[in-house]
Amino acid sequence: MRLLIDAPRIAERVEAMAADIAAVCPRDTVMVAVMKGSMVFAADLLRAMGRAGMAPRFETLRLRSYGSGTVSSGAVELVGPVPSDIVGRPVLLVDDIADSGRSLDYARRSLLAAGATEVRICALLDKPSRRIIDVPVEFVGFTVDDLFVVGYGIDHAEDYRYLPYVGVVE
Repeated sequence: MRLLIDAPRIAERVEAMAADIAAVCPRDTVMVAVMKGSMVFAADLLRAMGRAGMAPRFETLRLRSYGSGTVSSGAVELVGPVPSDIVGRPVLLVDDIADSGRSLDYARRSLLAAGATEVRICALLDKPSRRIIDVPVEFVGFTVDDLFVVGYGIDHAEDYRYLPYVGVVE
């Protein structure tokens, strides 16, 4: 394991992202976090958005495309329902990594079809070199190379989510 982004740097960037989000999103935007990978980031971002003057609501969405592998299967599957508290409301879709774009595109289309008035996308990490589907990721924490990363909620076969930093599996 090699350290990529340490905890203090993540915390600083999350605060800056919350300020950027608060500058353009309605105060009562619904944050929809893609579970499980974004859970740590979403929790920290939700509190930072509150400190930035917002009063966001919080929902979750579960998608599956990796299983226990290190490469996406390419098929995105919704696990459970789309949150119902989004009808007629603006949504901030929060994920751990913007990678191929398949999952974020699927989630964005699902939220809009379920009645969200708009869906803006926020990701802790962006891997633009892996993009297959062009999705509008408006808020990005860090742009990274094509590395297999873990920590800060991101896992490999359900391991490493507990790490307070983002590391590279070597």
